[in-house]
Amino acid sequence: MNRRTFLCKTGLLAAASAIGTHGVSGPKSYVQTVLGPVAASSLGFTLVHEHIMCDFIGADQTGRQRWDVEAVVKRMLPLLIQIKDRGVKSFFDCTPAFIGRDPRVLKRLAEASGIHIATNTGYYGGADDKFVPKQAYSETASQLADRWVREWEEGIEDTGVKPGFIKIGVDEIKKDAVALSPIDDKIVRASAQASRRTGLAVTCHTGGGAAGLRATKSFIEEKANPARFIVAHSDGHGLPINQQVAELGSWVSFDGISRRPLDEHVRLVGEMTKRHADHVLLSQDNGWYSVGQEDGGEIRDYNYICDVFLPALRKAGSSEALIQKLTVQNPANAFALQRDL
Repeated sequence: MNRRTFLCKTGLLAAASAIGTHGVSGPKSYVQTVLGPVAASSLGFTLVHEHIMCDFIGADQTGRQRWDVEAVVKRMLPLLIQIKDRGVKSFFDCTPAFIGRDPRVLKRLAEASGIHIATNTGYYGGADDKFVPKQAYSETASQLADRWVREWEEGIEDTGVKPGFIKIGVDEIKKDAVALSPIDDKIVRASAQASRRTGLAVTCHTGGGAAGLRATKSFIEEKANPARFIVAHSDGHGLPINQQVAELGSWVSFDGISRRPLDEHVRLVGEMTKRHADHVLLSQDNGWYSVGQEDGGEIRDYNYICDVFLPALRKAGSSEALIQKLTVQNPANAFALQRDL
């Protein structure tokens, strides 16, 4: 273990020891992982928005025939071992249905790495809706919600694995438009209905700040709990919109850590946590074993937050209590469900 890894791991352990699980949802709170439910208080240091594998061929062509489970596991397992050695205990895989979501891969990786891994239900409406299946256009929001609730109740496909959250996506609001596209708005409202019925949190890919804010409002209009809604890719949305999302009661996810200059992200987190530390999440949106490319193509590891970003936050004056909140308490609160384990 090198010095940087040691400092990251011991710093987080020290913070956890000093603070305990204060702020994490109560003893009956749990998170659904690919291996079953785990207590929310045991999630520990969590990466809330990463990817193991993606298939970008489109909803009408993707399928299990396009990848080999063993090859993906072999390529991605060492990257999970690296973050486990740095103190990471939990990992939310944000690859949606029709873009390469495969619970079989995730189960194998969770078993082999010892990391808690959660997968999702939902549809992804970003990328000009390339990954939206045809039935989504003819079905109502309630019918889509029924599909996702069924996966929650019965498991995904033939795997028996239940989703731990809902992953959706919306495109940017273009030109003079003031609303999401009809299909994107339907997907948001379906996620709200499914969230109300299951308690699952929703992570929403956003094409820009205006889209993220509009999606948050649509979610709330469906009488869903705003604390169940996570606005992903908030890194470039600007402080005013991020503050509005937090003030509505939803989560602001800075999950492009490593994709912008380090000082910019340190400043973003510093500004946002002055008033809204209880509504901020951190991750990297890394990984991306790309189906169809040799050995998965160029894959970004998951080490940057531990190796670079958290030391920079500390150097800038962030306390261990704040780092504990951002990496442990907030993820547990964002994704926790309630029931007797």
